[in-house]
Amino acid sequence: MNEVQRAKASTLRALHDGPALVLPNAWDAGSAVLIAQAGAKAIATTSGGISWALGYSDGQNLTRADMVESVRRIADAVQVPVTADVEGGYGPAPEDIAATVEAIIGAGAVGVNLEDSRAPGGPLFEVAEQAERLRAGRTAAERAGLPGLVINARTDVFLFQIGEPGGRFDDVVARAAAYAEAGADCLFVPGLVDLAELERLVRAVSLPVNVMAGPGAPNVADFEAKGVRRVSVGSGITQAAYTVAQRAATELLTKGSYGELDGALGFGDIDPLFRH
Repeated sequence: MNEVQRAKASTLRALHDGPALVLPNAWDAGSAVLIAQAGAKAIATTSGGISWALGYSDGQNLTRADMVESVRRIADAVQVPVTADVEGGYGPAPEDIAATVEAIIGAGAVGVNLEDSRAPGGPLFEVAEQAERLRAGRTAAERAGLPGLVINARTDVFLFQIGEPGGRFDDVVARAAAYAEAGADCLFVPGLVDLAELERLVRAVSLPVNVMAGPGAPNVADFEAKGVRRVSVGSGITQAAYTVAQRAATELLTKGSYGELDGALGFGDIDPLFRH
């Protein structure tokens, strides 16, 4: 473990104390470089985007080695801190989480997202089980020489609508308390964008709250006003990029024209951003 990586971990941790940390998610080295060039203070990865780039559907279909190598390429390409979406940790046991965390740190990341879903759509790990998994991740980070690793504990209670609607808020609060005690640094609640509920959640939990935003959601300033500390967009930017690819290809193949390419960054704008 080198001092540069420890410094990046400290930087990422400190970014949760100021204005809301905005994380446009990257899926490969190229997208990470362009996102950093746009002014991002840190890079978050998206498991969906990385999965698609490697030819798989999202939802824990990659191997640990697949994800580690993708994160390594991203971390090597940028100077800002990188926090990696490692899905459910590539195995159910605490030992699986430990192995993933150690490998991701070895790839250069200084933060991880760890979710409490056993599979897309649920079910979720029981609170005590997920707490033990998170505790294993924290211990692994200390063993790897990066005790400052930022662990963003994701709960999918709202995303997958687990349990009765009236009990979901209390379930998330209970999970947040257990996850914090186990060593988590942040709480990620995808599927929840209601400002009143988020304000209530911010007041009820000790961890900084992270939301997943996108079209139709409140803007960053509105989230920030309710106390949200971190805003990411999941696979949203990947989807937008792939939409451009599909539209441009369709136009070229059906009309033989290039209108969808208008406004694109020039080759000479992009190429110098990369290593020579």
